[in-house]
This record gives sequence, C-alpha cells and structure tokens, in this order.
Amino acid sequence: MTRSGTTTPLPLPPVAPEVFASAVESLTTRLRGRLDAAVEALTAAPVTAEGGTFGVRCGEDALVTLAPDPSGTVTDTEQAHCTCLLAPRCLHRAAVLGACPIAVTEPARPVVIAPSVLSGPGTAAEPAGARPPAEPDCSAGPDRIAGADRSLEQDRGAEPVRPTDGIRPTQQVSPTEPNQLADPGPEPTRAPTDAPTGPSTAQIRAAAGLWTAAAAVLSAGTAGTGAVLQAELLRAAHTARLTGLHRAEAAALSVVRCLRTARDPYSPGRLAELVASLRELLLVAHLLKAGAPEPALIGAVRRNHRPDGSLRLYGVCREPVIGADDLGGVVTHLIDDDGRWYTLRDVQPGGPARARRAGTALVAIRSFLSDHFRVSRGGLIILGATVSPEGRLLAERGVRATFAAGRPWTEAAPATVFARPLAESAAVRFPASLVGDPGGAGDHEGTGDPESAGYARPLIGCDVEIAAADGEDLLVHELPCVGDGFADGRPNPRPPFRLAPAHSHPALAHTANFRRLGARPGLRIRVLGRLDPDRVTTLRALAVGPVPGTEATLRLPDDWRGRADLGYDVLLSDHFPPDIPSPPPPFPSPDFPSPDFSSCAPPSADSPLWRVRRLVELAVTGGRRIAAESTRGNDHDGHAAVLRRSGLVTGSDLITALGAVAGRRSLDVFGRHCGADPDEYATQWLATAVYLAAAEANLRHGTWPGQEPAGTDTTGGGS
Repeated sequence: MTRSGTTTPLPLPPVAPEVFASAVESLTTRLRGRLDAAVEALTAAPVTAEGGTFGVRCGEDALVTLAPDPSGTVTDTEQAHCTCLLAPRCLHRAAVLGACPIAVTEPARPVVIAPSVLSGPGTAAEPAGARPPAEPDCSAGPDRIAGADRSLEQDRGAEPVRPTDGIRPTQQVSPTEPNQLADPGPEPTRAPTDAPTGPSTAQIRAAAGLWTAAAAVLSAGTAGTGAVLQAELLRAAHTARLTGLHRAEAAALSVVRCLRTARDPYSPGRLAELVASLRELLLVAHLLKAGAPEPALIGAVRRNHRPDGSLRLYGVCREPVIGADDLGGVVTHLIDDDGRWYTLRDVQPGGPARARRAGTALVAIRSFLSDHFRVSRGGLIILGATVSPEGRLLAERGVRATFAAGRPWTEAAPATVFARPLAESAAVRFPASLVGDPGGAGDHEGTGDPESAGYARPLIGCDVEIAAADGEDLLVHELPCVGDGFADGRPNPRPPFRLAPAHSHPALAHTANFRRLGARPGLRIRVLGRLDPDRVTTLRALAVGPVPGTEATLRLPDDWRGRADLGYDVLLSDHFPPDIPSPPPPFPSPDFPSPDFSSCAPPSADSPLWRVRRLVELAVTGGRRIAAESTRGNDHDGHAAVLRRSGLVTGSDLITALGAVAGRRSLDVFGRHCGADPDEYATQWLATAVYLAAAEANLRHGTWPGQEPAGTDTTGGGS
C-alpha cells in the first residue's frame, strides 16, 4: 500500500477527453458558472493514492475517487465517483476531472503528408537595417499563402488585396501538425486507390462542430476560456475521433493543453504554440467542413514498429524535459551506425524538481536496469525492439536489452553529426520552399527521407569559438568542418550566431554553465543542439565537448566520455584550459572585415511583421473584445501605415480588416445589438494568422550565415 499527499500540482491520472466533457455537460447552468473557481480551489486539496485508486477530499462530505484502468487512464465516467448527494451530477466530480491532465489518445494522431509553413509557430523578425521580406499573396486562399515561394507579391506597388478573401474553402493545402518538442511526426500511411474524394457527411458535421467550438475559444481568449469552453472543445474532438478525423482531433487536444499551460512563466513559447495550434485547428476544420478532398486533412493512425534484427545504439546526450501539466523528466538521445536517431524517454508528473533528479535516475527496459547517465555515455544492444512513430524506445513484452560500450563524439556515427556545416543544416531545417519538399522542415528535421518516420528528429552539431556573452546567450563563430576550405583552423568568415540555453529554469544547470562558458572568450567547444525556429540564427545547446586538435578547449573527466550535458553536468574551473588567448579577428583584411555582432541581436523592434504578430497573439490572449479595443486609436493606424510603407500591403489590409471585424456587432430588426458573428471573426483571424506564418517563414529563410536569401521566383515576383 502506498499513500501520498501533495499540494500543487495534483498528481492525478490522465483523463480521456470525453469523460471530462460528459461530466461538464451533466452540470446545471449555475454549477457551470462555478466550475473554474472549483478547479482553482483544488490546487491545495489533499490527494491520496491507494492500490491504484486516487482520492481527492473536496470538503467534509465530498470525497472524489478516481479508479483508472490498467493503462493508468480514466477512460469511462463510471471510474469517477463522488460521495456528495448531487453525485454524479456534482461540481466536485467535474472539478477533479478538470484538474487532471488530458490523456494522449493513441494511436489516432495526424499524419504528415507534405511539409508546410503551417507546421509550427514562427516569431522571426527582420534584423535592423534589412530590407523588407517578400510578402506572400493572401488573396488566393491558404494554398497560395503556404506556397508563397511560387508566387511572391511585388512589394510597394502591389494592388491592395481584399482581406475578406483570405480563406477560400475550395483551395487545397498540405499542412502538417504543430511543431512540438522532439516529435518528428508520424509514419505516412498510403491511401487506397479507391479512397473517397472528400470527407463523408459525418466528418463534415464533426468538422463543423470543431469549427464552432474553436471559434468560441478564439472569441473568448485565454483569459475567458474556462473549463466549460474547454469541455465543449474536447467533446467536439471526441466526435472528430469517432469519425476518423485524427488530424483535427490532435489539433483540438493540443489547443486545450496549451490553454491550460499558457500562464507558465518558464514557458515563453506557450503563446506561440497556442497560436499555431489554434491556427492549425481552424484551418483544418474550415477546409473539412467545406468538403476539401485533400487526404492530408483527414490524417492517419500512427503505429509502433519493430526493426528487423537487433539495434546497436550509442548514447549521445541527455536532455531535461519540463513540459505541460507539470511534467518533468529526461530524454536520452541515442544513434545507430546508420545515423538514425532514437530516444529513451522518462517523463512523468513532477515538474522541474523531477527533471533535475531524472538525469541520474534508473532506467528499466524489461529486465535491463541501468541509469540515464550510464546509458548516455555508453550504449545499448536491444533485441526485439519496439519503436514508437516518433523514435521512442518502448519497453514492451519480448524486448531484451543489454548494456554495451559507447563511443566518443569523435568516432564513427556520432562524428557524422558534426561533419556538415551549420549553414547546410539550417538550409535543410528552414528550406526556401514552403511546401512540397520531402526534405524540408516538416520531415524529421530535414532528413530528406520521407520513409524515415519512426526515427527521432536528429540533433545538429558544430564546432564553435566563443566570441562574447550576451546576457544568458553566447555569441560564437563557427569553426570550419572537414572540407570547408578555410585554412589554419580559423573561424569561417561569416557573421556570428547565437548559442542559447535549452532551458532557463533555475532548477537546471544550463544557465550556470553558460555563465562559465561566456567568461572565457576564445574557448573552442563542440556543440550539440537544436535550431530554434522562433529566433533567427539561434542554436539551443544541449551538450558540449572538446574540439579535437586544439589546446583552447574543454578538458573533461574521462568518465564523461568527452561531452558534458549542459542541463545536468556542472562545468568547473578544472574543466577549462588555464590560459586562453584573446581571439583575434578571424580574417583581418579588406576582404573579410571584423564581424558585426548586431546580426546576432534578438529580433529587432523595427521589424514590420511584429505588428501583425502582436494583433494575432493579442486576439488569442485577450479575445475579441481586446482585439477590437487595440485597433481603436492612432497606434493601430500607424502600424498599418508602417506595414504599407514597408511593402507589406497584404499585412496592412489584414490587420485593418481584423480590427474592423472584431469590433463589428450585428443588429436585429429593431436596431438593437444582438451579438457578433463568431464565424466571420474566426475566418478573418485565420486569414491573418496564415499570412503571418508564411511571411515569417519567408523572412526566416536566409538569416543563417551562409544561406542564400529566399525571394526571387520564376513568375516575376521578388523580395
């Protein structure tokens, strides 16, 4: 018997979306109005766990009991009971279910058919002094926006575009699921040749329900979207699941999870993730309810797979995870001899405290028992391996694992990670083509292999020389790779870029390690990390190691196997060389002037696109009323004028139209205000959000050192 009591947050089991939606639906109107306050009051309620059953004391006469199924999830309304007189139509039961995390509905998840700009949020801004980005034309519907590289709007002389034409249901797009941490997307499923040409009647009705629920969430904003609106969206998501709309269901669940964590102070990207998820949901629902025949809008079922033979894996690094619903833990990254990536994941409720402890926690694969530190420095031989669609190793029946010797980063498969220049990796991660490129950003970080679903998204490595510290970040120069052609091992004559911590939470070691690294300009390190899609020229560093062939580099202990995990391993003074000469300019000549660090600055406030993003995000956080209020004044007119002067005519027209629609209220036959049309407002917001995603993706391309700027197309447009 185990018994535990906690305060914040509740260690409750996940709940299926339809269970919570059914509990809210059974409440009276008066109780629904008190539901949000009841959920907030449960943050300090005592929780007991005994024999797999959870109990929450909600008062002297109210005890809510949750009895999850063997999978650990509450999947039926009969698994939640309350002892009060109003049960099961009581506030206590609905509040406890609302405090539980939303269960992951496997295996129904969306499928990636072709990459698109709509796959993730973007907050890239134009550097100071740069010319305005090429602007995609929004007048031909979402497919024209996503295909901005095929037809770019001619800048300042362009004719104004009708903002209300931002979405046309008959056009086709190739969207993907929102960008998430270490999730490369599911395995594509081939549609049969006799598949229907469009969604069925039931699917169209389900999509219409999703559109209505999502439009209500958008009108209310995060501040006004309480448990009732979340339950309505979850009910619509469950209906979509029953009709086979896996992509739309996943987008709806992502919106609910983002709504519940939008106020997390240590997750600055939550708002961008919420905007992307809501844009994805509205776009897919809009096209489906209009009967669009694109198979990618339906989605497909992801399935685990078993590789042939045994897997010989080498540990690469550990990554702390602090996720939604107070999740915390660690992900150990591994690689095989062919350069394919896998992950060993240990994430459970517990938040930052558990993420800090998990770096040395035990890891079990059936009868195999070790710890994450040893696995990340060594390797594994796995027989009968079962791998999830995102490359996660699963400890299912029949799996046998044995510890094996690892390899340092300078040998064999791990060394191939550092064999490609960073500009080349960035060109694959942020391709010039926004749609239809199998090797683009939507395909596993640019593996170029559409059949590579089932492997984890690869990390990116490079050798750098530290130039200076900038707050928590480091400004660095890239060192040449083999075959780069730069002599004497000097840094490449390209603008510097930025290294940023993967996490800034004080419970982890990233910030302290970056502070010590920044105090030693001239130090050369080998970095492994992940490109940041929301900040130009930024690499989120996960681990570092010494650079071969130089004395001005790290000196790590032998048992660290030549790398330090920045989230767990603490760099000390003994790990640095005693004397590091101050780095001279890389190429002090007229042909290669001294580097300009202004290109590494955060996105400038002078970038015109931030004005569009500001209104799009404000509409999501504050709702329709705040969006309308923000457009009443000279500031909004000034923003529209700046966009128009910068050549972003469509952006200027869209924010003007969005403000007008947000403040528009219809009249009844007696001339009285009778409320606003949520469909018109949602459609206009969707047109603005799709335009913003395409414009930012076009701007983001070419910002990495060594990349050619995107802009000129074959139809006569240009940037």
